[in-house]
Amino acid sequence: MLNKAISEKPMGEFPVLNEKEGIPLFYPFIPQTAAQKVKEVLDSRWIGQGPLVDKFETLFGERFCKNNTAIAVGSGTDALHLAYSLAGLKENDEVIVPVFTCTATNIPLLYNGVKIKFADVDPETLNISVKHVAELITTQTKAIVCVHYGGLPCDLDELHKIAREYGIPVVEDAAQALGATYKNRPIGDISDFTIFSFQAVKHITTGDGGMLSIRDKELVAKAKRIRWFGIDRTEKQQGVWANDIYELGYKYQMTDLSAAIGLEGLESFNNVLSYRQKLFAKYARELKGVDGIKLIGADVKDRTHASLLCTILVDNRIELMNLLRSRNIESGQVHYRNDRYSVFGGRQDGLANMDAVEDKYIVLPLHMRVQEEDIKFICDTIKEGW
Repeated sequence: MLNKAISEKPMGEFPVLNEKEGIPLFYPFIPQTAAQKVKEVLDSRWIGQGPLVDKFETLFGERFCKNNTAIAVGSGTDALHLAYSLAGLKENDEVIVPVFTCTATNIPLLYNGVKIKFADVDPETLNISVKHVAELITTQTKAIVCVHYGGLPCDLDELHKIAREYGIPVVEDAAQALGATYKNRPIGDISDFTIFSFQAVKHITTGDGGMLSIRDKELVAKAKRIRWFGIDRTEKQQGVWANDIYELGYKYQMTDLSAAIGLEGLESFNNVLSYRQKLFAKYARELKGVDGIKLIGADVKDRTHASLLCTILVDNRIELMNLLRSRNIESGQVHYRNDRYSVFGGRQDGLANMDAVEDKYIVLPLHMRVQEEDIKFICDTIKEGW
């Protein structure tokens, strides 16, 4: 249920796709009211970071991370880099990360000169393997990074148990998991650091943008400084700033233009989440028991799937993708194992689960313009065989 400060806004019928569009893999959703809110910002004094950013942080925090502090930034990648910097990660520190994720999870670690240790996937969820994390961790490990793939939360209790044993933080990349819960706790209110993304096709989009949820209140002031070049904006605006920058900062702030869109997205969020979850459940019903198909995240009991992605495992992936394409249905891999990229040092051994699934996963359309009858058509096509 939404916090009282956020009213549930009726959305009416979601726009439907037309025959020329077919069924695309992704499609952004922006509430119709957002355009007017952006116009109001354009007509105001504040276009960059201003009062709407503060409001967005407050309402987002009340909704998703009541015990933490929400800091709005220019992208989910910005939020990740801030989290890594606030966690004190520095050159040659070891950090355990998932091998299967968007590169945005791991590239910011390279900014800090961190030594990346790739952990294998759990073949049931495509999330980070807790078993492999336990095998990789050493006294040199300074953090564990996990990604809630597709919106399905990781095994957070087990990861936190390992992290506590070594006295290190857990950083959650929840770019795909806005609205997910783990054992009745909202993602965003569990770990030392959690990041969210408002990139184009996320549950809430601001065109691009992000949010960092921070547990340690003593880090909040620093987070706000280093997202703006290391300058204390509050003191500067009050005319009492010492005119000195004593720590490395970045240009990672959110603008009021983005916040205006984000605030409208918050108003519509419950409808968006429930609709996407309904579509995911439709996929689960239609594909249950179909030979050769495994739907990732269909059988979880102790966590709530945010339903950003619908991913299946199949043999002969290219043949199935060609069949779907012949019916004007788009599909794709979306993410790739990060050790395929030279920037991370190239392909690594010891990732048997990733090796086993890397040629099998396909992401199917799931967004606000997809209808339940579209999903039946997609699943009936799959059931024909390939």
